[in-house]
Amino acid sequence: MSALSPGARMYDLMRGALVTRALAIAADLDVAGALAGGPRGVADLAGETGANADALQRVLRALASDGVFEEVSPGVFANTELSEVLLETGWREFAHLFGGVWHRAAGELDASGEATFPHVHGDGFWSWLAAHPDDRAAFDTAMIQGVESRVERLASVEWRGDETVVDVGGGNGSLLTALLPRLPGIRGVVFDLPETVRDESAFGDRMTFVAGSFFERVPPGDVYVLGTILHNWPDEDAAAILRAIRAAAPAHGRLLVLDSVVPDGNERTGAKWQDLLMLALFGGRERDEAQWRELFAGTGFEPVSIRDGLIEAVCR
Repeated sequence: MSALSPGARMYDLMRGALVTRALAIAADLDVAGALAGGPRGVADLAGETGANADALQRVLRALASDGVFEEVSPGVFANTELSEVLLETGWREFAHLFGGVWHRAAGELDASGEATFPHVHGDGFWSWLAAHPDDRAAFDTAMIQGVESRVERLASVEWRGDETVVDVGGGNGSLLTALLPRLPGIRGVVFDLPETVRDESAFGDRMTFVAGSFFERVPPGDVYVLGTILHNWPDEDAAAILRAIRAAAPAHGRLLVLDSVVPDGNERTGAKWQDLLMLALFGGRERDEAQWRELFAGTGFEPVSIRDGLIEAVCR
């Protein structure tokens, strides 16, 4: 196959908003789940999902042209390796958010430097999420996606073996639930807003939930984890979170930040696109190494290691 022309490549980029929305439609209808048992006709799928058969066929045909689903015969679709990703925990919810409330906010993104979510939805993202429990649950489940890689990063850090680790903004506790079995002797505290959707009965006797705002105070601990939290906030707010943690941390305390470090130059990386999503949703940002160092200055933490996906800091 010949390489795409510059015009064809440009068209593929411009149609991205349609791909995002089509994936959300398929995810919300759980088409991948409906096809888990094998190929099915679009009329059958439409009858099960309540969709218009013609519209559904057109959505699936477009997605199949990019390898998401396969039209194995006219009007009959099957899963592919790519569509089966939507069967994994968190991916359907991510597709729902990306093609729903995030999609509408991203569609209004401009160069003003201001978050567009409040303008589009009438409230800031976190307040809006608190008022929409179904989307709150979808968000918390979506955050489970990629937890394995985050656990691997945390497990690679040197642990004393008897620390209390506080997952600040820990959502439903999925990160500590996966981490603690790897670290015998460690105790965990999941700290987040009370409306977070969680199952505390699954926490076990080494993990507890504490409700509160990380702008006000955080529970005492030895190690604090911020898992993809700081990129949600502009610098002033992110620094306030760090200062609140430092106020609770003992002199020997340390901080582990799970976030991207944006590389210089033209390297292709999802963090550069996620940076635009953070801008649209929250006025937040992904940060390069210099921006991380600037953020930490004056917060009481000293970064000792900055690498993509994991930043380690100690108390000054």
